[in-house]
Formats: sequence, C-alpha cells, structure tokens
Amino acid sequence: MTTTASAPTSRTAHTADLTPAELRAIRALLDDAFDGDFSDEDFEHGLGGMHTLVHDDAGRLVAHGSVVMRRVRHRGRWLRVGYVEAVGVRADARRTGLGGRVMAELERVIDRAYDAGMLSASDEGAALYAARGWEAWSGRVCGLGLEGVVHLPEEEGSTFARTALAGPLDPAFELVFDWRDGDVL
Repeated sequence: MTTTASAPTSRTAHTADLTPAELRAIRALLDDAFDGDFSDEDFEHGLGGMHTLVHDDAGRLVAHGSVVMRRVRHRGRWLRVGYVEAVGVRADARRTGLGGRVMAELERVIDRAYDAGMLSASDEGAALYAARGWEAWSGRVCGLGLEGVVHLPEEEGSTFARTALAGPLDPAFELVFDWRDGDVL
C-alpha cells in the first residue's frame, strides 16, 4: 500500500490573528527565501494586513505573502491600494504552484477591497506576476517625502499594478506612494 502526501493547506488571516510562533515562522521562511537579504523594515512592511500562509502535510510553512493598505496618489486622487509584500516560497517547494496559490488569494482580497493592487517585484518574482496579469507600470513612480514629491526612477520597471475597484490606471500620470521607513516601495 502506498501513501500519498496530502495537498498543502492554506490559511488567510490578519496580522492580529497570527500567533507569535506563526510570525517567527514567516520571518524564518522569508529570511531563507531571500537568502538573508530580508531586513527588519522589509518584514515590518508586510505586517498590518492580510496574510496567506501555505503549510505542507507535515505542518511546515512553505509559502507566504501579505497584502497591506497603502495610499497612492494618481490623477489627483488618493487611492486605497492593496500592496503585496513578503511573498516567498521555501527553496525546496519552488516551481510547484505555491507562489501562484498565495497570489490568487491575495488578488481575491485586492479585487474586493482595494482601488488597485501594486507591488515591487524582484527580478525572480517578475515573471510570476506578469503571468498572472499584473502589468509593469510604464509611468513615473514617486514618493511623498517630508520635502514633497520625490521621483524614484530606480522603482520604475519593477513596480507592477493590477486593476481593481478604481478601474484602469493611466501611465501618463505618475504614481505617488505614501512614504515609509526603509525602502519606499
């Protein structure tokens, strides 16, 4: 008699509903997924919103992503944006559809609760997002700092957007992100 591994299970919950052990497991997964290049500020950026966690049949966390609310000005209007953060898959579980599974749940949240979805993609993650219909933002990207609007040319090309409740966005008009500690995007 052969036994088959059960399918991974997923859970979506707000940061407030995660246990300290779950938060430590998320951090460990992200440290591993980003080869140690995941800062405390990066981790903080992924808190305060909805998380999707995927566990294997042994109960180990194998994939994670979160969506948090940010404000982005576009065409003179401040949008409520579901900003995707902290997407990572354990190295031995990559290319098995878990990243897509995490994104499908985060996209469900974005589509029903936010004016638009946005994210900043790593080179490794860009293909996943493009394959799911996210579009690389072809317009200007800025941040609102203490001295006013600051152009962020290094974020152009890696910023992706998803149409949601606000409808299509126009790249002829800049995106101005709310400022935050660490990387703005």
